[in-house]
Amino acid sequence: MIPLAALPALNAVLNGTCAVLLAVGFVAIRRRRIRLHRACMVAAFVTSVVFLASYLTYHLQAGTTRFPGQGWVRPVYFAILGTHTVLAALIPPLAIATLTLAARARFTSHARLARWTLPTWFYVSVTGVVIYVMLYRLYPAGYASDTRRAVATVAAQATAPKTTATPSESASGGSPAAAGSRQARSAASP
Repeated sequence: MIPLAALPALNAVLNGTCAVLLAVGFVAIRRRRIRLHRACMVAAFVTSVVFLASYLTYHLQAGTTRFPGQGWVRPVYFAILGTHTVLAALIPPLAIATLTLAARARFTSHARLARWTLPTWFYVSVTGVVIYVMLYRLYPAGYASDTRRAVATVAAQATAPKTTATPSESASGGSPAAAGSRQARSAASP
């Protein structure tokens, strides 16, 4: 059994695998390698079904994961997430319809619909990996609290009263007594 915490990484791997299969399938059909195209597209569909099962399993058990990034990256993340989510909802019916047309040998209709399905499906697969990297690698859970803690520490250090050392304290590495004992030792030595 795969641990729940490993499912986001598995989902990213499945999305990445799907993107590669879609790209290879596209190149294959452009080169008229129909059997390879068919195998890649069926494998991409199966990979997406496994992804969907894993994704739903994770989010039904773990709930939502909040994005802790701040600044300019926050609207970038939500723009990617928004387009990814809307387009991801379209993929199951588009993929099923496109595969069904191919299975029924209605290749003209299949090709016409695939012109929309393929780039949308590819975008969703790639942005799924991007979202994983941003959410779990670049800005993991605890990032925001760590950042706030670091900012608070820097602010506290900046507002703390500064003590200034006298030249003798700086040279001695500390107190005037240490400076005096060093001077006494140097005077006693020949």
